[in-house]
Formats: sequence, structure tokens, C-alpha cells
Amino acid sequence: MANERQDGRRKDEATNTEFVGHEWDGIEELDTPMPRWWLWTFYATIVWGLAYTVFYPAWPMINQATAGVLEWTSRGQLAEELSAAELERADVRAQIAATPLERLPDDSVLLAQAVAGGRAAYQVNCIQCHGSGAAGSQELGYPNLSDDDWLWGGDIRAIETTLVHGIRQQGDPETRQSQMPAYEGILTNDQVGDVVDHVLSLSDLSEPNAAGADLYEQNCALCHGPGGLGDRALGAPNLADAVWLRGNSRQAVTQQILNPRMGMMPKWEGRLDPVTIQMLAAYVHSLGGGEEFVEVAADPEVEVDEQP
Repeated sequence: MANERQDGRRKDEATNTEFVGHEWDGIEELDTPMPRWWLWTFYATIVWGLAYTVFYPAWPMINQATAGVLEWTSRGQLAEELSAAELERADVRAQIAATPLERLPDDSVLLAQAVAGGRAAYQVNCIQCHGSGAAGSQELGYPNLSDDDWLWGGDIRAIETTLVHGIRQQGDPETRQSQMPAYEGILTNDQVGDVVDHVLSLSDLSEPNAAGADLYEQNCALCHGPGGLGDRALGAPNLADAVWLRGNSRQAVTQQILNPRMGMMPKWEGRLDPVTIQMLAAYVHSLGGGEEFVEVAADPEVEVDEQP
């Protein structure tokens, strides 16, 4: 039931609450006031909003927002956090810089930190060619960095040298450099077939070919060695380990003899700082195929075994 007031507005008898005047199918709405706690909360948010615009950047202007009394910005906070992170890493980087690269494995903690930093640098700079798992690409001629086959040497110092100077990098006199001649027009098709047989037989992928062995001795042994073990000083690959950069099919070997495909790797000196290059070398060395560093004796009369 409802009572009608003198001003014409009606109140609900049960709750003593006025009606708002809306009615639908006999159902009317009461003008129930908001809970007091809700009103105070609402007022508090208004006060908070006004205070925020005073203390923090809020009102957009033509070129920038109002700075606020505290002059706080998200960019400034990011800069502070990055600066703190750099200071935290500075000590580690200084230790890496002060440690001879080949001595890094002697300190397992420092090595782990170097590998972690190198992994981050790899993801940014090397993944595009060598892949996320460092398996490379046989089709494109990008080496697999996780196997134990190294064209220029797989100890940590040799890897660093490759990173610093690159492969066939123009303008760098210390870059790794090798060139295989094209035998198209020099050997007949039958002779090329014989050489392919012999080269594949070095990895037990074909039957031996006497004619091919003679041609190999005349044309290839100077760089690749009599047994096809290669020469890292010349960048001549090992042909007897069944690991092939461009593939071990007859077609792939034939193409490499007739018209060799020579890859290029940019040097990272000048692009990355020396410590980052050291960490990157440590990471690549840790991928599974890294070799132990062998220091060459200063006395020329003392013989030191080279890496296999």
C-alpha cells in the first residue's frame, strides 16, 4: 500500500520510502537512498582523483602532460630500474673482462653468468641465421654450432676470434678467409664423378674410387690433406667426419666441386662491446661442441699437439 503526501508524492507504507514515479505493469520503483558507506567511498574516489591530478602527470597539454608536483614519470622510473640493473651487472661484466677468456671455465659461477649473458646476446644477434637451437641451416649454409665439427677451431678463443673478425668480412685484414676454386671446366663430368665417389668414400658413404683418389691427390689434398681431414689454418673442412655444411648427397658434393658456395659472416667488433663478445663466445662454446683450449708453447722447439 502507499500513502500520498501533500506535495503529491507517494510513499511506500512498508518501508516509508518515496516512489520515483516509474511504473510498469503494476510494478513501481522506490527511491531508495544509497548506503552511506557507498557514498563516502564515492566521495573518497573523487578526492583521490583530484589529488592524483595534482601529484602525478594527468592533464594532457599540447606537447606533454602536466608534470605533477612529484614530477614522476613512467619513463623516469624505467630509466632508474635500468640504471640499477646495469650497476648490478657491472661487477659481473668487470670480472668477465678481467678474466682471460680461456680461464672462464675455471670459475663455474662466473662461467654460468657469462653463458647467461651470451645467451641473451645470441637471441638478439645470431638467431636469425643459426636458429633458436643453433642448428644452423644446411640449405642456406649456416653452420650448426651445437655439433663438434669446427671449420676454424672450436675452443673458446677461436670462437671469439671468429666473432670479432667474422668470415670473409671485407675491410678486415684479420677476418677468417678461405676460397675453394671452381672445377667446372677444369675436370670433365666423369672426373668429377670419380672425385665425388672418393670424397664420399672418406666418410664411408660410397665405395672407393681409384681414379677419384688420384684426382683428389692432384687437386684437393693440398688443402684438405691426404686423408681428407682438412686444415683449420686454411679453413679447409674435414671431409672424413660425415658432417657436411652443404649436405652429403652426391648432388650437393658435385655442386660444391663444380661451383662452390662460400658463406659470409659479419664481424661483431664495433657492433658489440668486447665483454658481450666474450659472453657470446662462452655461450656458443657451451652448446655442446666446444673444445678445450690448448695454449701454444712460446718455445718453438716445444711441440704442442693441435686440436683434432
